Amino acid sequence: MRKLLKIGALLSGLLALIPQLAQAAGEKADELIVVADTRVLDNSIMLYFADLYNTNILLFAIWAVALTAVYGVFLGVLMDFIMARTGLDLSKRKIIEH
Repeated sequence: MRKLLKIGALLSGLLALIPQLAQAAGEKADELIVVADTRVLDNSIMLYFADLYNTNILLFAIWAVALTAVYGVFLGVLMDFIMARTGLDLSKRKIIEH
């Protein structure tokens, strides 16, 4: 069993080295710059967020966090409404924590 584990570990290590042996990637880039392509956007909201991503990444991150929280609240209220309509009222259940 131990010999099988050693062989498996050796094969896993060799398989991890295969991409490095191929050297198909070429030379490493000095600096990689990621931008959103705004040339094809017609929607003003999408253009605003793409420009915001390109110019002010901190404000983009704040918007992303705020919109994620709003979306979570919306989904929570919607699911609570759906559950109440099906007869499962989650606001009246007794919560017992030990």
